Amino acid sequence: MAKWGQGDPRWIVEERADGTNVNNWHWTERDATSWSKRKLKEVLEGLVVEGEAGRCEIGDLKHVEGEASCNSRKGKLIFFYEWNLRLSWKGTVKESGEKHKGSVEIPNLSEENEVDDTEINVSKKKGEGDILKDLMRTEGTTKVREALRDYLKALKTEFTLGMILPTKAPVGQELTMERRPSGNTVQDSVSPPSLDTVGVKIPTVRILMRETFSSPADELYSIFTTKELVQKFSKCPAVIEAEKGGKLQMFEGCVSGEYTELVPSQRIVLKWRCRSWPDEHYATVALDFTAVAAQTELQLECRGVPVSAEESTRQCWEKQYFEGIHILLQQSKDSME
Repeated sequence: MAKWGQGDPRWIVEERADGTNVNNWHWTERDATSWSKRKLKEVLEGLVVEGEAGRCEIGDLKHVEGEASCNSRKGKLIFFYEWNLRLSWKGTVKESGEKHKGSVEIPNLSEENEVDDTEINVSKKKGEGDILKDLMRTEGTTKVREALRDYLKALKTEFTLGMILPTKAPVGQELTMERRPSGNTVQDSVSPPSLDTVGVKIPTVRILMRETFSSPADELYSIFTTKELVQKFSKCPAVIEAEKGGKLQMFEGCVSGEYTELVPSQRIVLKWRCRSWPDEHYATVALDFTAVAAQTELQLECRGVPVSAEESTRQCWEKQYFEGIHILLQQSKDSME
């Protein structure tokens, strides 16, 4: 038996702020099956395929068989998924107006194959209309592959928020990381040794991000504070109580917190956390809106993010918030034209 303080540091509990999963060394697993079934329906159902031959639309996900999980070992994430999927489709021939329907089968979507190599089979009910079957085999298959990539991207970012837990660093040492407009990430500085955490005292980082939206500041502010708009861009039910002390819950409970400051069209401050962070630990998120011509520049400052959750938190804001809002704004613009 090793003397006190001389054991393998990978197994020393004090190396983790919350004493859980020492240095992320142990194997931990999270079941992604139920989440994946919902996400696959979300990205696949309703896909529209159009071409010179006509228009097709993918309907219900008729058959979903398989499982998915994410595992953490030695500080790395390992994904397992295997799916057998069957979707329905229906379409209308452009010239004749004839309507036809069929199915799309994906017999083996798994981590063993790249999406481009995954088998996708298109079939059609008996009768005429092979022109639509050909459309689904070409353009339709491309659309389906794009949707499968969206599912896998969400599995590796949205679903895994907080799975890599923070390891030991000097108490109160907070790294300042900024995402430049060019998309590069740089380390700006290390702050003086003063505690800058919210809730549980663990090593944290500060994230700065900037994003420009084609929207007036008041409209963008509303998207962050109106329940119906939040649910549209997040594609999930949400709890939004946009008043001081009001509660916030998004992405099926993966994100929660409360509003601490609201200045209409100018600034929002939140207590904000991911579900898998240490209990009672919150970051402080400040959103500042600056009008620039017909656009709005949003500056985000997120203080108190657990060190090892820095990348997943950045991905959450980029993929789940910013991309979702861009899509919502574009859809709003298209509906007005």
